[in-house]
Amino acid sequence: MTRPLVFSDDRLFPADERTRGIARALYGQVKNLPIISPHGHTDPAWFATNAPFEDATDLLLAPDHYLFRMLYSQGVSLDALKVRSKAGVPDTDPREAWRLLASNFHLFRGTPSWLWLNHVFSQVFGLKVFLSAETSDLYFDTINEALATDAFRPRALFDRFNIETLATTEGPQDRLEHHQTIRDSGWGGHVVTAYRPDSVIDFEDERFGRSFERFAEVSGQDVTTWRGYLEGHRVRRQAFIAAGATSSDHGHPTAATADLSEAEAEALFQSLLKGEVTPAKAELFRAQMLTEMARMSLDDGLVMQIHPGSHRNHNVSLLASHGRDKGADIPMRTEYVEALKPLLTKFGNDPSLSIILFTLDETVYSRELAPLAGHYPVLKLGPSWWFHDSPEGMMRFREQVTETAGFYNTVGFNDDTRAFLSIPARHDVARRVDSAFLARMVAEHRVDEVEAAELIVDLTYNLPKKAYKLDQRPSWARPVQPIKHAAE
Repeated sequence: MTRPLVFSDDRLFPADERTRGIARALYGQVKNLPIISPHGHTDPAWFATNAPFEDATDLLLAPDHYLFRMLYSQGVSLDALKVRSKAGVPDTDPREAWRLLASNFHLFRGTPSWLWLNHVFSQVFGLKVFLSAETSDLYFDTINEALATDAFRPRALFDRFNIETLATTEGPQDRLEHHQTIRDSGWGGHVVTAYRPDSVIDFEDERFGRSFERFAEVSGQDVTTWRGYLEGHRVRRQAFIAAGATSSDHGHPTAATADLSEAEAEALFQSLLKGEVTPAKAELFRAQMLTEMARMSLDDGLVMQIHPGSHRNHNVSLLASHGRDKGADIPMRTEYVEALKPLLTKFGNDPSLSIILFTLDETVYSRELAPLAGHYPVLKLGPSWWFHDSPEGMMRFREQVTETAGFYNTVGFNDDTRAFLSIPARHDVARRVDSAFLARMVAEHRVDEVEAAELIVDLTYNLPKKAYKLDQRPSWARPVQPIKHAAE
């Protein structure tokens, strides 16, 4: 039986009528503000070529680990969902793969994916009935017909979504040709990159050998010496800055930092290059490189993002058959106070350095992260991330960090997604949750309505723009009008 797809205008607002009214008014001030998406993993080739997306499965299902990990947990094979393996894209009928999602859509009840997808279905594609086995073909055909039109090409959707800035993420070995094409196209969409050096820092990463060779090639440096290796990073960082980068990103297993002497670092580096890789040595090298990246940020101004605490590719057999990023990354306990001390002892009091900390371990919000960010000038707290990019996760973040770090030691929201069409949905959820949190503070007389009105604009727009140094736009990007507080 088909049911109407009813997406309430009051979703995620408080149940109490008075507080809900305050939240509704706050959300109304930011509902239509431009989207600042300063960190994510969309493909720059989409915007360089502006080619049409293939079909519903290729766009919405096969690349989205939030979706296929849930289906996999219920016994659905990745091949049946047309998810790429090491052997390539399986010869699966995309309509049948989509039917599997539709038939199992009830599995996503209560998850953020349910909110995101229903937002995409109703607001982007205009669908008016729930996704189910009965409506699977309707959905597949409606979405595919839309994707075949110019209005659903990547650049048109970027403009329709009111995206002011979108950052992708590339490695040091990437030549950034798609970003050059975007700049030269005359389109004007502000798509920039971010420097993610993990694959040439982590000697335990199976991609290291090939990435290291390409890193040497594109940097033009002798990266087999410690000084040459560091110079290679400096050269590539400058290339990324020329491509619009304002940030670097570091997805290490832990937040460990180190402060080795040059001789100690050289000896460690050479030992690892010789193949003498142990978990302890690899961890120490990653730790030293966070400190080296901070030193480079003081020179070139890139904002550092540290995303630790994920046990990558926990499912060993799935890694062997399908490779990385197949929904098997699991959060771990993560410690920050001692881990960051070497870096903070060296650079923590210099306000010209900016480091944004993320976590998958919510137990450290009030105990470690909020006190650290509430003291050190270099530190800001990134939003709820990955498994906690959810209404409850966002609310827990605000509840646990605000009383110690305040609002202005946080950086607003970033979506950190590969799923392009979910970007407006994710930002909408964040705006609604922040409106609900501030509405409760107003109702409890902890802030007044003028302060809340200023805060919701800052959390939505001003803080991410400031934190990621996006105030200056290059000549090839369309100009934007500054956003003011309602009181102004």
